[in-house]
Amino acid sequence: MIAACLAQPLAGQATDSLALSRRVVAAASLAAKEYALGVVPAGGQITQPEEVDEAKLFLQQARFDVSGLPLAARASSERTLARLAQMLDSLAPPDSVARMTDSLVARITAAAGGPKVVEPLPSRPPSLARGAVVFREQCAACHGETGRGDGPKAKSLKGPPPANFTDPAVMGGISLLQIYRRIAVGTPGTAMPEFGDDLSAEDRWAVASYVAAIQYGGSATAAIFAAVRHQIDSALAKRSDKIAIDAYMTFEQVETSIRANNAGLASELEGNFAWLRTRVAKADEAERNTIRERLLAGLERAERIVADRPSAMNLFIASFFLLVREGFEAILIVAALMTFLAKAGAPERRRDVARGAWLAVAASLLTWVLVELLVEVTPGGREIMEGGTMLLAAAVLFYVSYWLLSKIEAAKWTAFVKGKMQSALSSGSGMALTAVAFLAVYREGFETILFYKALFTSAGPSGGLSVIGGVAAGAVGLVAVYLAINQLGLRVAMKPFFAVTGVMLYYMAFVFAGKGIAELQEARLVPLTVIDGAPRVPVLGIYPTVESLIVQGLLLALALVALGWAMWEGRKRSRAEGDLLRTQ
Repeated sequence: MIAACLAQPLAGQATDSLALSRRVVAAASLAAKEYALGVVPAGGQITQPEEVDEAKLFLQQARFDVSGLPLAARASSERTLARLAQMLDSLAPPDSVARMTDSLVARITAAAGGPKVVEPLPSRPPSLARGAVVFREQCAACHGETGRGDGPKAKSLKGPPPANFTDPAVMGGISLLQIYRRIAVGTPGTAMPEFGDDLSAEDRWAVASYVAAIQYGGSATAAIFAAVRHQIDSALAKRSDKIAIDAYMTFEQVETSIRANNAGLASELEGNFAWLRTRVAKADEAERNTIRERLLAGLERAERIVADRPSAMNLFIASFFLLVREGFEAILIVAALMTFLAKAGAPERRRDVARGAWLAVAASLLTWVLVELLVEVTPGGREIMEGGTMLLAAAVLFYVSYWLLSKIEAAKWTAFVKGKMQSALSSGSGMALTAVAFLAVYREGFETILFYKALFTSAGPSGGLSVIGGVAAGAVGLVAVYLAINQLGLRVAMKPFFAVTGVMLYYMAFVFAGKGIAELQEARLVPLTVIDGAPRVPVLGIYPTVESLIVQGLLLALALVALGWAMWEGRKRSRAEGDLLRTQ
């Protein structure tokens, strides 16, 4: 969180010695941190050249700002920074660089007024979990459990009401540093007290980070990306290379995670940030727009990688629902086939249906294996295949959701099954009955494979266990349903089942449509055009890009048309039945 402390400086402090003191302290601290990542502990050997280059960049920025430091620290700091530059060039041990940097920070801090003026920067990212605990203990009474300013004491307070931390209009221009300072010294003219003596610096940073993340659903990573975007816009609007450096410093907090997942994207973003720093003051309008578009597109891809994964509970529920729905429909199909044979006086033909069902299960498992092998042998096109799979899953889910809506009436469902079975039975062929059962069950199996492949892609490596847990729970649920139907004679309310199923399937189609486009954008097969101010709701697969929103808008329009058609058909059928009753 070091760099976030520099985000969006307070008005009027851009050039004063206090602001520059903070900038030099942060830049020097980051230089030491990056250098330690790129050089072996004993020094003399570079392991990650890009980290060393970044360290030199930060040190260069600190040396550029040193002339604005308090007079008492200016000359000595200039000499120390020059010495640090020599140490980096000679590949000195990182520990010695860190010790010299610590002494520099202490000297500047003392000259600027001490730790209460130049806030002690956190040595490691603040804990959001600890921040949530401190918030509940110290802040929730006024600001509310969710930070909306609606706590139990809010109405009885004198002066302005507590701030609503979920409102972007309130929080959009406030940096982490400003939040930290308000917690420490309070807000004059309001009921906000000072906590400088009651909370440790570590707890103040933790609760400040938690407050900053509230408007982003509690995601500190999302808050960092939002700060970077704001700083990029500020740098371009003010043609400020200093703010461009601040934006890059903020980006540094998530750069490691991005590089671990996609080294190429991390390098591309670093190159675009360098372009911003070197050209922001000189570029014309067209070049500034190009820089902005490339940075925002890269940040959009990066945020999807490191932040936009569904929660474990969402994955578990979706996985459980998919297996229960597909398995339940397969059970219904097989049960309907068996019942039809019994009523038709051919119970001995049940083994033909059972054979077809088991063959379908085996074929479904084989299909899953083939799909996984296909993905493994085409690693270069993995994103394309995954994106295509998700879009295909979305199309099938949408079709099935509408198909189920059209089969809401139990009579129609029964007629559908009986029609297929009658043809097979009249042929007198056991293979025909097996084929009907096979195709009916394999359709469910293929859909299940398609949907789970899309779900695993959406979950990412860290969400696989939640999906598997949903599969296990769904399997237990299916066994219970099967026993209830066959042993206890349970009758299923078909209309509510299909209605609820149709809605849930459409929801998943909507999500997979957005995420499928996102995968194809990652593969650079589909353009990525960011829309300023558009919503970002990863749990719904909604991303602020023209391409994904067009596809989801089309899906929404088709759903409205399908729903209107179903309602019109229902009214038409009701009128026909009414006319029939009147004629009788």
